[in-house]
Formats: sequence, C-alpha cells, structure tokens
Amino acid sequence: MHRPSRRPFNLRPPQLPLSPSCVLATLMLCAMPSGALAGESYVKVGLPGVVVGYAHSVNDQLGLRIDAGTTGSISRDRTESDVPYRARMKYNRVGLFGDYRPFGGRFRLTAGLTINDASMKLDSRFDGATEVTVNETTITPSAADYFRAHVKIPRLTPYFGIGWGHQPRETGFGFVADLGVSIGKPKVTVEQNLTDNHPGLISQEDVDIETRQLKDKVGKLRVLPHVAVGMSYRY
Repeated sequence: MHRPSRRPFNLRPPQLPLSPSCVLATLMLCAMPSGALAGESYVKVGLPGVVVGYAHSVNDQLGLRIDAGTTGSISRDRTESDVPYRARMKYNRVGLFGDYRPFGGRFRLTAGLTINDASMKLDSRFDGATEVTVNETTITPSAADYFRAHVKIPRLTPYFGIGWGHQPRETGFGFVADLGVSIGKPKVTVEQNLTDNHPGLISQEDVDIETRQLKDKVGKLRVLPHVAVGMSYRY
C-alpha cells in the first residue's frame, strides 16, 4: 500500500524581538525566589502622573519593583527669550527599582533605572502683528514664520530616591510614597525659517545666540523629579 507522505512539524518557537524593558523586567522576575507568589500591587499619583506597579519583597530589607507612569500630553503657553511659544509636553516612563530598608521598617532607599518617552516641543506663536526680539534684533514675524525647539529626555536614565512603604507585612491596604530623581542631560534641537524670510534683518548669528539662550534655560533640566503618593494592597 502507498503511504501518504507526512510533513515534519516545525517545533521552533517564533523569534520575537526583545526590548530593553522586557529584558530587564525578565531579569527582575528571575531574581525573585521560586514559589514565592506573595507581592503587592500599588497605584500612585503625582509626577509622573498616574503610576501603577507591582512590588515584591525579597526579605525584610530588600525589595524589587516595576511600575509604569504617564502624565499624558500637556499644552501650555509660555515665553522664552521674548519669543512666545506653545509648549507641548509628554512624560511616559517604565521604572525598574530595587528598594533597601536599612532599618527593616517602612523607610527605604531606592535605586533603579527609568525607561523614558519624555519630551517637550516649543512652537512659536507668531501672529503677524506682534513684535519680537531675536537676540538684539526686533522684527514682526508673519504667521508663516516659525522658530521651533524640541527637548528630548534620554531614553534610559538612572534613578535615586527615598520612599515609604512596600515593606513585608500582613495582607491588606497600605500607604506608599516616593521622592526621587532620574538623572540625564536632555538634547535640544532647533529649526527656523526667520533667516530665509527676513534676509538682512535676522542673521544666522542672531539665531545661534537665541538658540544658545534657549538651550541654557530649557537644557538646564538635568533631572526629572519623581514625587508621588498612593495606596497599595499586599496579597
């Protein structure tokens, strides 16, 4: 009898790309004791916005946490170096933290890494009637003129802080609080059409000086503050 041919099954798992956040989160989970399912979920509000996360106590003094926070998108009008801007900001981040409780209680020292999607965009708001001063040159830009700046926070930043809560305790609700900073130097880029639209009035030197003043003001932001309070539930 003729036997029908059989196609071999491919048992290889699919190859999925891993982001740095996935790799770090996996390492943290692997560091937890096997069989230990007790942990704590928490919600906080403050900066960065709303934060949700999970905490696991390794022992009385050490703990691991992972959380995610967002402020959403925020728009504000502001003036920098006499130029009116519409500022659009966003701050999203994932945090991977290690907590150390030196006294075995609620107070803790925290160190970790934040993975950020944070930036601020400044778009000039010229109306064609209002004078502005670029460096020491005064012009009346048209509505088609623009001077834009983009402030980008580093993707990865170290985090250091102090906090309250997440200690090993009985099942139930608890209070948590955090105060800390992510450290990183932002990158500032600028684009404009003033030198093209106002030749003889605005020089590249004027734009360079204005850009440098803007970078000195906005680019001084070397730390991202984290201030949040909330509630937790221990399983």
